[in-house]
Amino acid sequence: MELRSSIYSLLFFFLLSLTNLSNALKNTHKIPQRPRKPCKSMVYYFHDVLYNGKNAKNATSAIVGAPAWANTTIAAGQSHFGDVVVFDDPITLTNDFYSTPVGRAQGFYLYDRKDVFTSWLGFSFVFNSTEHKGSLNFAGADPLMNKTRDISVVGGTGDFFMARGVATLMTDAFEGDVYFRLRTEINLYECW
Repeated sequence: MELRSSIYSLLFFFLLSLTNLSNALKNTHKIPQRPRKPCKSMVYYFHDVLYNGKNAKNATSAIVGAPAWANTTIAAGQSHFGDVVVFDDPITLTNDFYSTPVGRAQGFYLYDRKDVFTSWLGFSFVFNSTEHKGSLNFAGADPLMNKTRDISVVGGTGDFFMARGVATLMTDAFEGDVYFRLRTEINLYECW
């Protein structure tokens, strides 16, 4: 009789634990998530000087693809629609173009709408400073007319191995079609 009671008790606790586990699995989507704090935050500026046929010495970017009505030394009309630009821009800790670079922003952007200035970015920050070694990789839409824009941090190497997060871009300065400076606030949520 005592053995039978023990078996019933064990069976009861086993079924109870299965019920609790089942309920926990069903309700995982209902548990509110706390906002996560970034594991690393940084601010950098990158400076883009577009080649215009006259500034080869200082240019850090160039139009490599253009629609039929444009050329590769003058940005296309209609919000630069169709232009593809590659860049190798200096990254600095301040908004001073002449401050010592801590790395390079390397990649491309393409203007993807006729009716408003907007682009799509794919680039890396390649660091070569005493503070950081490696790269951070970014990708996403850049609606240029918005004061701030978020793009994804999709990975990294070296000090930023497998990093994930969000970069908030803000146009800090621009001079016509030749120069712009972006303030880039990076918040990483996955750090290794």
